[in-house]
Amino acid sequence: MIRAFVGIRVPDDITRLLTGIQAGLDFGRIVPPQNFHVTLAYLGEHPEPVIEDVHSLLDGIRPDPIDLRIEGLGVFGGEKPRSLFAEIVPSKPLSTLRKKVRTAAREAGIDLGHEHYHPHITLARFAGNGLVGPEVLDLQAFLSARMGRTKGAFTAEGFTLFESRLGSEAPHYTPLAEYGVPEELKHSLT
Repeated sequence: MIRAFVGIRVPDDITRLLTGIQAGLDFGRIVPPQNFHVTLAYLGEHPEPVIEDVHSLLDGIRPDPIDLRIEGLGVFGGEKPRSLFAEIVPSKPLSTLRKKVRTAAREAGIDLGHEHYHPHITLARFAGNGLVGPEVLDLQAFLSARMGRTKGAFTAEGFTLFESRLGSEAPHYTPLAEYGVPEELKHSLT
């Protein structure tokens, strides 16, 4: 069984920006920089032949370059924050690529269900049912101190099929295949 997702890699300059933002956060589980990505579709856990079918269908997608902008920070979980993220400004090209990726996954037999899409890059996760008490105030202070400083932009030329292996500290993401990127940067599903 392979636990997989499809996402967009984050370039080094944006990784440095986001790592700098994380530096002041002294609670929660910090997402390692090598795990930064913009999710297009979480596929779940499937036998290798299903993931190979997804790969074959994704290989037929020829994405145009997509300009992505980071504009600020946000949290999921409302009054009990569960995660901190860098906000990606939604765009039609990003939405179009996501739709193509999800269609390919469905054609390979994966039931993705329906979900509201909120493009982001996760920076930290908070244990249990989210933060409560003084840590919520600490997070609010953290967010206030970074208002207006969390901006960046990059162009995504392609996307990646990742395997996700859970670990005791953080998941380990391994690229299985890349699509729409220069040949010398491609990984191959074999």
